[in-house]
Amino acid sequence: MKYLVLAALYVGLTAYAVTDVLNKGQESYAGLHRAAWIAIIILAPYIGALIWIGLQMRGNGTSAPPAQRAPDDDPDYLRWLRDQGRRRDQR
Repeated sequence: MKYLVLAALYVGLTAYAVTDVLNKGQESYAGLHRAAWIAIIILAPYIGALIWIGLQMRGNGTSAPPAQRAPDDDPDYLRWLRDQGRRRDQR
């Protein structure tokens, strides 16, 4: 029974960590490619998954998403708006 609990814990941790790696939008995380992380998680029982989960909790390797800008602060939008005004004035 003890081994069944340990096996279930391993499968659960591994499944969670691997799906978390695959759901990340980045190809690499904390300097390692996605495939390397999956190999570490699978080949290092418990330790690999716990390292991955620990890095996720600390937030290492992640970059903050780019801050959203209002349309009037976006230079591309302002350029597009000026071009639209010029086209309208030429008619």
